[in-house]
Amino acid sequence: MNRLATDPNLQQCPDFTSDAFQASRAPLLNPAVDNAQAAVILQTIWLATNSALKIQWQEQVDADGLEAVEQQRLLDHEAEQRRIEQKLQDAVIAEEDRKKNRIHLIAIPDRPRPKWAAEEVLVADFALRKLDKAQFVELYYWTNKGLADARTSFRTGDDDSMVPTAGADGAATWVSASVARPATGVIPDRLLAPLDFSRAIPRFIATLEQRGWSNMRVLMLANFFGALMLHKYWTSDNVLEMQALLTYQEEQRRAWHQAIPQPLGAWNISIIDGVELSSVYDRIYHAERERTNLEYDLKVLFSLLSLSNTH
Repeated sequence: MNRLATDPNLQQCPDFTSDAFQASRAPLLNPAVDNAQAAVILQTIWLATNSALKIQWQEQVDADGLEAVEQQRLLDHEAEQRRIEQKLQDAVIAEEDRKKNRIHLIAIPDRPRPKWAAEEVLVADFALRKLDKAQFVELYYWTNKGLADARTSFRTGDDDSMVPTAGADGAATWVSASVARPATGVIPDRLLAPLDFSRAIPRFIATLEQRGWSNMRVLMLANFFGALMLHKYWTSDNVLEMQALLTYQEEQRRAWHQAIPQPLGAWNISIIDGVELSSVYDRIYHAERERTNLEYDLKVLFSLLSLSNTH
């Protein structure tokens, strides 16, 4: 159906009795139809046609209205989608800014200096960054020696250089060299003296709480260290049993930290795996046996060489 260009409601019925429509009336004239009757016929046809055009016009107006509503709906939908996308983009940018400038966004309470602030320990920036990324870090940094090293580095450090490193989201970021560089002379957990180990634990737990670790993880690690110190190996006179306990601690904690971001996740580290601990002890025991056997063989060899040189 052709689209109407004008509103038929505005049209007036012509005067078909006028001379202008003589040619239109002529085909209708016959002995039974005169000019007046032919004009009536033409008027009837025009009115019927105009009524049909009015109906078509109204349908066209209604369709145009529906199309306009649909077009507006689509425009509104597109505008809403752009608004949502912009909001999400703004949220992502704000979150990235918050991560980059987290230290600037931490609220500072309006209060006097708390008592615990006087007892605060200065931990190496490298160790704190490891904790913030939920990564394994040696307990050495919380021993008396490690804290002393951190204080010395803080007072004498003048290295303001920046180095690239991977952020928590995997993206490259630039940090101070002191943050990216481990301390020199770090002692592995398995070689720590029991006294240094026991001194480091409460400081380490306190730092976890201060760095915003969840209560569940802090409690899990606290129970883990507590279970180690309640184990029979902790008070044993057998040096290898104590070494096995410290080695087990280091290996399990390192594996636990590595498992946190993995699909299968970590586990309740405070539950001591007796089988694994025994396996660690056996490994250390056999390594010690091999070392002592080698020392014995070397002594015998040196003795034989000394005897041969005397003859």
